[in-house]
Amino acid sequence: MRKIFAVIIALCLCVTGAYATTESLTIDGSQGKLSAVIQKPELNAGEKCRIVMILHGFTGNKNEKLLTAIADALESHGVASIRFDFNGHGQSEGSFTDMTVLNEIEDAKKVYDYVKGLEYVDSVSVAGHSQGGVVTGMLAGELGAEKIHSIVLLAPAAVLRDDAIRGSVFGVTFDAENPPESVQLFGNYSMGREYVLTAQTLQIYPTSEKFTGAVCLIHGTADRIVPYTYSENYHRLYKNSELNLIQGADHGFTGFEGIAAKMAADFLMK
Repeated sequence: MRKIFAVIIALCLCVTGAYATTESLTIDGSQGKLSAVIQKPELNAGEKCRIVMILHGFTGNKNEKLLTAIADALESHGVASIRFDFNGHGQSEGSFTDMTVLNEIEDAKKVYDYVKGLEYVDSVSVAGHSQGGVVTGMLAGELGAEKIHSIVLLAPAAVLRDDAIRGSVFGVTFDAENPPESVQLFGNYSMGREYVLTAQTLQIYPTSEKFTGAVCLIHGTADRIVPYTYSENYHRLYKNSELNLIQGADHGFTGFEGIAAKMAADFLMK
């Protein structure tokens, strides 16, 4: 009888992912070392799996509830993931004031190169929230469907270009034609002049639409930072996309993290 119970417990541990591993590491980024976390399901010798790069947004970090929920959902279904802090964010090196969307794309490319070289990885997908969604779309457009299997854009902040052009970010106004060296935002965050100038000329949609793989868009109808119409714009842009609107969800999917994470994970596991 004890042997039977031991077998049952062992099976339960395998099903619940008890043998999965979590690894903290650093990867060389565009502005210094990037702090990252890999969650990997238990794999047999020689077995491979997909890995999903999970990208946070402006002022965000890799340990936000939405992102960890996506990673956990993927892990429970045998899919690996890597979350990392962009330069100037979280535990990564670099100054937030020096961060731009373009050097975040370079960060993401370096992370892609790293995970693609892992022996257990057979394909790479990407999921990004807010500004991380913009980076995801442009990264996939540049690398192409030959390298990126599929992408998920959660409340993609294509509005950042419009904000930079009109000179208003999070309610803080500035001279858009001659932005200052830095713009003080909430908390201790200071947005740099180069960020603004770069954002004003970003080819967000033209670059993103080059991606021909599968795309999932997830957006909350109560998002007041990035209206869901921006996801509708992406949806019209892509030839192979689905749009999921979550009624009542805000920009960070507060209280809806589990729903958004399940939508993302279900799509990425197809």
